[in-house]
Amino acid sequence: MQPHLPLQFGLTGELFGYSLSMLAGKAVAFVAGLLVTLLIGRVVLIPLLLRVLKARGFTEALRGLTKSVANVLVLFAAVAVAFMAAGFPSFLTAAATLSGALALAIGFAAQDLVGNFVAGVFIIKDKPFEVGDWIEWNDMSGRVEEIDLRVSTVRTFDNERITVPNGDLANNAITNPVAYERLRQKFVFGIGYDDDIDLAREAIIEEISSVDGVLTEPAPDTRVTELGDSAVGIQARFWIDDPDRGDYVAVRSSAVQAVKERFDDEGIDMPYVHRQLVGEVDVTEHAAEEAAD
Repeated sequence: MQPHLPLQFGLTGELFGYSLSMLAGKAVAFVAGLLVTLLIGRVVLIPLLLRVLKARGFTEALRGLTKSVANVLVLFAAVAVAFMAAGFPSFLTAAATLSGALALAIGFAAQDLVGNFVAGVFIIKDKPFEVGDWIEWNDMSGRVEEIDLRVSTVRTFDNERITVPNGDLANNAITNPVAYERLRQKFVFGIGYDDDIDLAREAIIEEISSVDGVLTEPAPDTRVTELGDSAVGIQARFWIDDPDRGDYVAVRSSAVQAVKERFDDEGIDMPYVHRQLVGEVDVTEHAAEEAAD
């Protein structure tokens, strides 16, 4: 009796029904298909794609992400082409089915992760804010230190670090006060009803115009905005150049202080809200309580 050879390899020189020469040919076709596809993808297609993205102004981070994803896709394409060249279409069908099932399972298990990842791509591409910007969102604020594909790192003005999922920043309104070269500031000063409004408005404009950091063009201006319970509200509006949180907060503080001191010199009142409580006491009940004591 002939001994049983493993892997169904018999004396006829066949493996799984394929002759050795046929297997050798399929192996050569597999390697050739793999190498040619990898060469075309990584030497021609990916560099061409990166040049197009750079010409369109895509950031380095987004180009790096695109390169990583493209390398993976090229590898899968090379394997698929290699099996097709070797004449194994059934493998591709099984691999496609398995890949689809795995992708579906991973998608359900990592919805938040994928959502934050996609949001990070759009943040890097659309640039609603950049590293170094001061942003406000959901009653929180801070300066952006790092923008990653899943999360962004924000440093608060109390020197705390916040790691924010990109989905929160992409799906909510964000205020970026330092996005433009100029920033307008507004502040409402309250004066008494007996005070001269024109004198107060003139004093506000003169004092704010003299503060370092306030632009003379557009010039500061004022307008009466409200008639409160105890004060007339005069809103001051002025512009600062190259806004930065530390700078414009300091400018705002100096402007308010200068106007307050000018009002004191001019005798302009800045009343505050006060309330007087008025009530009645039941004399009979009060006398009874004293008698009981």
